[in-house]
Amino acid sequence: MDIQHLIDRLEELFNESRGIPLTHSVAIDEDRFLDIIDQMRVSIPEEVKKAQQVLAQKDRILAQAQEEAARTIALAKDKSDQLTHKDVITEAAKVQAEKIIAQAQQEADASRHESDEYVIETLTRLEVEIDRSLSQVRNGIKALQSEHKQRSQME
Repeated sequence: MDIQHLIDRLEELFNESRGIPLTHSVAIDEDRFLDIIDQMRVSIPEEVKKAQQVLAQKDRILAQAQEEAARTIALAKDKSDQLTHKDVITEAAKVQAEKIIAQAQQEADASRHESDEYVIETLTRLEVEIDRSLSQVRNGIKALQSEHKQRSQME
């Protein structure tokens, strides 16, 4: 289940709760609250799995970029070798091969940079969402503990 949905359910539970007169405390259905907390515990590892999938995707993209660069370099070297046999155009072939190699390296670097940015952006969003969820869970626990403590003192 999506962590954001669980947070919404927790907030809904809070909004449905009854206020305790003359206090800032509310009475919350304990079973429903604990059920949502349990679901959150299960959901957070799913969010971590998603982050791991993003990292795996980044590695796959990098590997593809490196393979493409290696193929392009190999083609450039082959082309260079073929052109080397011709004395008149040998120098031009070397220059062209160097350009192709430089372009392949630039493309590989650009692919790496783009995939790194994608992973950083995705993980940053995930971190913010998890931090927000964790903060809401902690606040809910503090509120319940405070309420429980007040009830215990009244009894």
